Amino acid sequence: MINKVLKEQLELIRPSEEDINKINKVSQDSIKFIKDSLKKIKAEVFIGGSLAKSTLVKKDIYDIDIFVRFDNSYGDEKISQLLGRVLGKQVKKIHGSRDYYQLKDKGILVEIIPVLKIKKPEDAKNVTDLSYFHVNYVINKIKKNKKLVNEIMLAKSFAHAQYCYGAESYIHGFSGYALELLVCYYGSFLKFIKEIVNLNLKKGKMIVDDAKFYKNKDELLINLNTSKRQGPIILIDPTFRERNASSSLNEDTFYKFQNACKGFLKKPSLKFFEKINIENEFKKFKDVKKIVVKTNKQAGDIAGTKSKKFFDFMTYKLRREFVIIKDGFDYNENENIASFYFVLEKKKDEVIKGPPITAVTNLNNFKKAHSKAFIKKNYAYTKITHKLSFDEWFKKFKEHEKSVIKSMNVVKVEKV
Repeated sequence: MINKVLKEQLELIRPSEEDINKINKVSQDSIKFIKDSLKKIKAEVFIGGSLAKSTLVKKDIYDIDIFVRFDNSYGDEKISQLLGRVLGKQVKKIHGSRDYYQLKDKGILVEIIPVLKIKKPEDAKNVTDLSYFHVNYVINKIKKNKKLVNEIMLAKSFAHAQYCYGAESYIHGFSGYALELLVCYYGSFLKFIKEIVNLNLKKGKMIVDDAKFYKNKDELLINLNTSKRQGPIILIDPTFRERNASSSLNEDTFYKFQNACKGFLKKPSLKFFEKINIENEFKKFKDVKKIVVKTNKQAGDIAGTKSKKFFDFMTYKLRREFVIIKDGFDYNENENIASFYFVLEKKKDEVIKGPPITAVTNLNNFKKAHSKAFIKKNYAYTKITHKLSFDEWFKKFKEHEKSVIKSMNVVKVEKV
């Protein structure tokens, strides 16, 4: 049953021959345009991402990663500006840890990324400088085991459907490279997700060191920087021993992915590969509060992360007045709009504890804020009554938090 589902899924996600031909044509034309633009500049061009590894998954808008590998003599700070200057007005600058460029051709998004030509991974000035090593490593793995192409495609489509794919800060999921490494290490999509299901974080993290840079787990944990040991999975980059390739994954996303893996193994179905419609998840509830938010930040990781921070802030404020039964966050990169979903219950009246009577200034401030404050066993207390409707709360929230909303670059926050 499970193999049948996986076979059907592969047929659904494999791009058509027509799409592949179009992508290859755009890729060739783009490389020619870039090379012609570079002229006397010391740089080489290479294809990265899924296209280079033949793991491209069918999608509405395809994207191609093209890396321009500049001679190290140009220096880290200059290569992005230099690339933009030679490419001209045909491209759009995208801000990132190092600015890169985009152009569209025949509906395909081409991303042109400047990197430094380094001899050793430890010489990287930016994580994108490692891309050349990453691409070659995965390609060599696939050459030895061509079945890995299908297994990687399955892993990526599954993680994407479960909102667990992407190293962006608003997702905190698996990067594409991390999924490739894990599938290559375990040998198949099924073996990988079985390992995920069996992982008990209370007993320890998943630790993978395929290149065997370290003798054992103890040596690895002693030598690896503290910041690199965070998260549920420590995946040593086989091209660079000091890097955890899964550092973007947090526990919340891990558990979400683990639950999806459990569900799929228990009852295999194509539905696990279909992207969840968050709005549909809330249809079974009678009264769902939906908030639409827009920031003035660049679409993608920057705007998505700002929106997620604002979602966390609003959730924190909501909990003071309501019990949150269910919440949901969704960011649409194409529209650059985030949607917040809440199912709420009114909070019961409660008594909250204030400062001790010895803290005179704090006590006076507490009494000013709460006219019905009373003293009990040398501490101030007050009874809080929760009477606001959501609409009343939302109106007050927008009025009282104007400065915070502005500081978080939110230009639109509306109830729909």
